[in-house]
Amino acid sequence: MTQAIPQTAPHWTPSLTGSGAPLYIEIAEAIQADMQSGALRPGDRLPPQRALAQALGVDFSTISRAYAEATRRGYTESFVGRGTFVASQPAAPIQPPLRQIEDDPRMNMPPEPSDPDLLARMQAGYTALAPQLPALLRYQSTTGLTQDREIAATWLAQNALPADPTRLAIAPGSHAAIHAILSLLADPGLTLLCEDLTYPGIRAIAAQLGLTLVGLPSDDQGILPDALSEHITKHRPVALYLNPTLQNPTTRTMPAARRKAIAATLHVHDLPLLEDDAYAFTATDTPAPISSLIPGLSWHIIGLSKLLGAGLRLAYVTPPSRAHLPELAAALRAQHVMASPLTLALAHRWISDGTATALQSFLRREAAARHSLAAQCLPDIDITADPNAYNLWLTLPKGISRAEILSRLPQLQMGLMPSDAFCSHGPAPEALRVCLGGPITRADLQTDLLALHDAIIRRDWLG
Repeated sequence: MTQAIPQTAPHWTPSLTGSGAPLYIEIAEAIQADMQSGALRPGDRLPPQRALAQALGVDFSTISRAYAEATRRGYTESFVGRGTFVASQPAAPIQPPLRQIEDDPRMNMPPEPSDPDLLARMQAGYTALAPQLPALLRYQSTTGLTQDREIAATWLAQNALPADPTRLAIAPGSHAAIHAILSLLADPGLTLLCEDLTYPGIRAIAAQLGLTLVGLPSDDQGILPDALSEHITKHRPVALYLNPTLQNPTTRTMPAARRKAIAATLHVHDLPLLEDDAYAFTATDTPAPISSLIPGLSWHIIGLSKLLGAGLRLAYVTPPSRAHLPELAAALRAQHVMASPLTLALAHRWISDGTATALQSFLRREAAARHSLAAQCLPDIDITADPNAYNLWLTLPKGISRAEILSRLPQLQMGLMPSDAFCSHGPAPEALRVCLGGPITRADLQTDLLALHDAIIRRDWLG
């Protein structure tokens, strides 16, 4: 039996009512109205977004938001590389969520799984905890039970990150761990060194603790050892904070030779290192952590947010020695009491039953696929990217400002962050961090990437 080939709805443009609703909502509702009137039939292909934007004299982003809204309501279906089609089945009524979730697309989130088998495994792990629920709602050890630390050490070893369970602490997220460590190392008014472009969280923590943050110049391999030595002598800092693997925001990974040079410099100056290994479980073929080269000087922090989900708020911390564990535990207890036993049990259930490994494989495949999609949608844009990262770093062409681009794209599902958020000092470059993960689908990501491309390249008709 030969299937009918979907046809583009001939010369279709929405009839806008001027209801006062946002324009993208009016367009989505016009699609529904024309479906009901028969002007749009099931399977019809809607006009390409650029063509409809030009026909209506509006921004590309308005049309992309309208099509995304129509798909969310069930009026249309979108397919990467094929387009947007009128839904073949009548849309079911939209059910309100049991709990309203307000995600922040500006955060650098992993792609969310949609595979039914993987989701079923994740849900089964959660359901299996039900008999233990009363115990998991009690106060427990600030830095994790012995069995928790042993599971953590085994998982770390499986990922080429050997760890001693007797020298390991479990914290309620990397952010909490960094805050606790710096509260031990530094008094207000002292200096903390970091990369010139750095994780925004360290800026917030430093500000709260009254620390002066000083950024170090970098090249494409990371911070410069000579500059590190000069700044140590000049500023007498309390520590160096680094994110050397899939660095946020540039996605660069520091090679082994540079890591050895940084470790040697820190050893000469006896300066502590806070190594934030947020992407340790998603990166591949990564050199050994700097912390492994100078264990007596390093605090190694490995978060689980980029693997199992930020909502779990968990991180593994290896301090310079066992002697540091009591003071770390005291700081964590004073600030956060403990990591949630419920989320810790869930994470370790997923690790023990293989769900974490399956999720890890999915994330690596999906991240690579999304980077391939980004390369197709942004072929003539200056981007820095790693296929294991959840974002890319986009440098804008000369004469185009980040503020201008952000003002043109206020309604994207894809997360855009200006360089200002990452700049430790001085003027920020004209650049954006583009998050490719989170709840956004590949089809919607493609739409948003094309909108970003047009906002940068096709400025002549976007105004």
